[in-house]
Amino acid sequence: MPVILAIESSCDETSAAVIRHGQVRSNVVANQTVHVQYGGVVPELASRAHQQHIVPVVSQALAQAQTAKTELDAIAFTRGPGLLGSLLVGGSFAKALALGLAKPLIEVHHMHAHVLAHFIEEPQPQFPFICLTVSGGHTQLVLVRAPLDMTIIGQTQDDAVGEAFDKAAKILGLPYPGGPLIDQHAQTGNPEAFSFPEVQTPGLNFSFSGIKTAFLYFVQDKTRQNPDFVTEHLSDICASMQHTLVKILLGKLRRAARELKINEVAIAGGVSANRGLRQALRDLANREGWRVHVPAFQYCTDNAAMIAMAAHYKYLAGEFVGQDISPEPRLAF
Repeated sequence: MPVILAIESSCDETSAAVIRHGQVRSNVVANQTVHVQYGGVVPELASRAHQQHIVPVVSQALAQAQTAKTELDAIAFTRGPGLLGSLLVGGSFAKALALGLAKPLIEVHHMHAHVLAHFIEEPQPQFPFICLTVSGGHTQLVLVRAPLDMTIIGQTQDDAVGEAFDKAAKILGLPYPGGPLIDQHAQTGNPEAFSFPEVQTPGLNFSFSGIKTAFLYFVQDKTRQNPDFVTEHLSDICASMQHTLVKILLGKLRRAARELKINEVAIAGGVSANRGLRQALRDLANREGWRVHVPAFQYCTDNAAMIAMAAHYKYLAGEFVGQDISPEPRLAF
């Protein structure tokens, strides 16, 4: 069974992990606070920060796992999707390390890894299962038949749900990253205080651009009537917006599970850390008779442990790449 060093650098977290015999032994993540003042991730600043963090992060991951570089059987990295500059840092480091150690190289799709984060710890989903993968850049329903056999059965036609959360937070004047703050304020709000439109989309696909626009107009209109509206009703606004977004997500998930007659359901990606989504999913699962799987919080947001788990399965399947591999910011699923 292989010992693999995995590197994740798709956006603004620099992370390294070591997996040994299918068990994650370390998972180190360095966050970037430089983007807070800009209200979002600045790609050039992200790539520079990755350059600063990657050596100490990798060293710390190896040390925590009590693993020498010579013990490694392969080096894995996120090929995409993500920010080009960020991907280049992680990919170039992984290629150089693999070349220097004469070890095979494994490229990993970032969204595949989010799905496979469910196999880091017990209990693990049984195949086949449906995974709702939700993040700042993606919203997908994935049918998972095996670790390396996944098919998108529904996805957003425009914006990701994570972007909708962050955009709503920005409109409300909340600091970046705003999605977790929406969730925080929603805990004390009335989810039925205000209503927002749900865009109807064909099949199992999603759309979130319309609700972002409607939310903007709603806040602008209410603020014209009462300049203190947001301050006075912040919790109720957040709870109502979160309720609408979660309702859209789970409506499509329920439809997919019923159509495919599957009762193994999972969620993954950064937005899966949302407490409102987790609770609503548990409630729905009780009504539908589902077995629900949610990764530990540290494996929901971007991290190298999920890259390592994906690489473990690819190693066993003999799926390696050469030194001519390049990052793909829009890597197809």
